[in-house]
Amino acid sequence: MLARLVCLAILLLPAVALAQTTGEEPKACVPNGAPLGQEYERENVTKEWPQESQRFRGDVPNVARRGDRLRLAIDGGRTVELQDCPYGDTAYQYLYERFDDPGRFYVVRTPAYEDFSYTLVMKRTGRLFTVYGAPVWASDKSRFLTVACSLLPERSTLTIQAPSGDGLATEAEIPLPCLMESCSARWDFQSWISVSCTPRDEAGKKGTEFVVMRGNDGKWNRFGR
Repeated sequence: MLARLVCLAILLLPAVALAQTTGEEPKACVPNGAPLGQEYERENVTKEWPQESQRFRGDVPNVARRGDRLRLAIDGGRTVELQDCPYGDTAYQYLYERFDDPGRFYVVRTPAYEDFSYTLVMKRTGRLFTVYGAPVWASDKSRFLTVACSLLPERSTLTIQAPSGDGLATEAEIPLPCLMESCSARWDFQSWISVSCTPRDEAGKKGTEFVVMRGNDGKWNRFGR
C-alpha cells in the first residue's frame, strides 16, 4: 500500500502552513426591536435545552444556562457568556456539546440561519474559534482535523489545526470534491489521514479516495486520485 502511494508522488499537492489565529470575542446580539420568536422558545424549552442540560450535567458548575444565554467558566474565575440571537436571516444560537480535554476548549454547536458550525471556546482565554466540523484528534493528541463538506453554504475543505500558545495554528487546508460527493476523513496514524468521498446522486458508484500525509518538513501533502 505504501509503495503504491509513493509511486503517486507526481500527484503531490503541497499544503501551505497558515498563521496562528488568536480567536474572537463573544458577539453581541442586536435584535433591532424584533420580538423573540415563539418557535425559538418552543423548540428550545421542549427539546434543545433539556437535551443540553443532560450533556453538561457532569460539567456543572463550569457550564450553565439562563434562558438564551450560555455561560462557560474560564481560567482566573472569569465567565464567558454566549447569547443566542434568533432574529432574521442572521440568526444563530449556541448549544453546549462537551468539554474537550486535549484542546482545553468547550465545543459548542452553533446552528444558524441556513448554516451550521461549531464554536470552540478556549478555557484559558475565553477566545472563540469557529470550525465547520466536530474536532477529531490524532492519536497523540497533538492536532485535530475537521471536515467542512456542504452544498449550502458551499464548503469543501479538510482542515488540520493544532493548539499554539493561546490560539490555534492551521497547518493545512485540503480541498474536497464536495460539490459532487459527500466526504469523511479519519486518522490512520498521527501523520496519516484517509479521506473517503461518496457520490451524492449515484448510489453504488465508487467515489474519490486519497490520503493526506505529513512530511518531515511539517507540510501536509495529498497522495492519490
